[in-house]
Amino acid sequence: MTTSHPPSPVPAPPASPRAARLSAEDWAQAALDLIAEQGVAAVAVEPLARRLGVTKGSFYWHFPSRDALLQAALERWEAIEQESVFGSLEAVPDPRARLRELFLLVAHEVKPHVIYSELLKALDHPAVQPVINRVSQRRLEYLVASFRQAGLARTEAQHRARLAYSAYLGFLQLALQLQQPRLHLEEFEAYVEHVITTLIPD
Repeated sequence: MTTSHPPSPVPAPPASPRAARLSAEDWAQAALDLIAEQGVAAVAVEPLARRLGVTKGSFYWHFPSRDALLQAALERWEAIEQESVFGSLEAVPDPRARLRELFLLVAHEVKPHVIYSELLKALDHPAVQPVINRVSQRRLEYLVASFRQAGLARTEAQHRARLAYSAYLGFLQLALQLQQPRLHLEEFEAYVEHVITTLIPD
């Protein structure tokens, strides 16, 4: 009497070259791109997989759930924001020049503003609120420290930091949420220069 052996397991088909190359950071960046275009609620596995040209299996190789992807996307946005904005200004020794460079840098970015605006719309999401709180607190602390270094007393520096950040948030809301007519380039540049001369001490 012969003993039967169970059939050998069929090996899983190899991942496509593109799926094999995709990293968790690629998925997180794709989620950020989708947030910029359609908001936080649009982040979902299937549309992202189609966008990246892979199957959902590639997603589950990196993340256990959609919420984990959203968390990774938010952390990526926070890290990039920290590095691209604050990190790029570390080499500017003069605090007034540093503030000017900060205002110019922020004024001429586009996509980070759109992502931030979409995240503000989703503040009721449990993953979004703590990230926005951390980023806002860090930005305000940076502004206060920079205004202090520029010669302002603590209270005046705090007032100036809040005013600067409020101007930023208000302009975002006018442009992106209330959809006010966009300024022509010359008008916008004049507005940015007015903000700089108004807020940065002589």
